[in-house]
Amino acid sequence: MLSLHPLPALGDNYIWMLADADAGTALVVDPGDAAPVLAALAADGLGLAAILLTHHHPDHVGGVPALVERFPAVEIWAPRDDRIPVASRRVGEGDTVVIASPSSSFEVLEVHGHTRSHVAYHGEGLLFCGDTLFSLGCGRLFEGTPAEMLASLDRLAALPGNTRVCCAHEYTLSNAAFALAVEPDNAALHARIETIRDLRARNLPSLPAVLADELATNPFLRIDAIAGERIPWPDRTQPSPRRVDRFAALRSAKDRFRA
Repeated sequence: MLSLHPLPALGDNYIWMLADADAGTALVVDPGDAAPVLAALAADGLGLAAILLTHHHPDHVGGVPALVERFPAVEIWAPRDDRIPVASRRVGEGDTVVIASPSSSFEVLEVHGHTRSHVAYHGEGLLFCGDTLFSLGCGRLFEGTPAEMLASLDRLAALPGNTRVCCAHEYTLSNAAFALAVEPDNAALHARIETIRDLRARNLPSLPAVLADELATNPFLRIDAIAGERIPWPDRTQPSPRRVDRFAALRSAKDRFRA
């Protein structure tokens, strides 16, 4: 039976570990630091069978060399990007990741925007989305365009509502302040914030999130629902700016936002 574990790392990162205690194996997603992975594996007596990488940033790949040194047979699945030099399998849109043990399968989605080669992995009721989608937020546009990021978020929003969203950072509470500024009358958002505050007060992760909850509360998934008067749309003479313009304005407002 598969079990999911968020391993805190590097301040606010999560390295996701999917383990099968009966098989004695695990896979990890975006190990920016090897130490938490090695500690978790040792504590549960597990071997490392696979590593899934979403993009090239150091806080997502930095621990790979040390893990390969300890587990030289580990399979590494990564996007087609030369900035990730170590990979057993290169994957892109429409590919399927099949792992024998822990027995699992994931569809690969290209979700550009944060970087030009970012991918996500969807399967087993889980979404490993790296820095594309955060709970109550989304990633910064370091290499992509607003249109690319909006298209990526639209794709993720179309996944089943019960999907557990495994974001790579514990940003939920800080994102909540901006979400509340955008939609102060959103009752579902107020309820989620109370739940998140309680979790964090007990030093528990706010993740994984449930996609249906994100659809009800995350402003970056609610471009068609938010009223917009609290966001500086680029052209006030247009009553209904294009969706991509709304998204660009929202992302820009978040970049400038201070709680």
